[in-house]
Amino acid sequence: MAQYLPLLVMLILAILFAGLSIVASKLLGPKRPTLAKSAPYECGIVPDHEPAERFPVRFYLVAMIFIVFDIEIIFLFPWAVIFRELGAFGLWAMLIFAAGVFESFVYLIGNGALNWGPAKALNPLTDPGRTTSSTVRRVGSEGRPVGVEQGAA
Repeated sequence: MAQYLPLLVMLILAILFAGLSIVASKLLGPKRPTLAKSAPYECGIVPDHEPAERFPVRFYLVAMIFIVFDIEIIFLFPWAVIFRELGAFGLWAMLIFAAGVFESFVYLIGNGALNWGPAKALNPLTDPGRTTSSTVRRVGSEGRPVGVEQGAA
């Protein structure tokens, strides 16, 4: 138990420092609330209207992708350090874990987690009426006013 005493002392000091800092800022800090101070901070830009809509679900799906891969890395490093000692059991356990992570990634991609464009432009392959002649604008002299030469500024 004596070997954990420095760790316990450091933990107590950290908690005391955090608590005393919060109490001191509440007691000693200036108390002049204004409307500007209570408004949400938008990178220095004063918001002139409320947001038009809530955050899309895709925003949260990207956050879920980050969390999933963060957890995978947290578990992958210790496994990589001692994978020889774990043997076949460790290999199979990590393969099952990686399959679960991959399954969640496929689920998130399937729900459109990385499709950030407008809904109409998300999947152009679903419109059967699209052809190269209907989607590619041809550049030429037709439709231009008469007397305008190409290359003239």
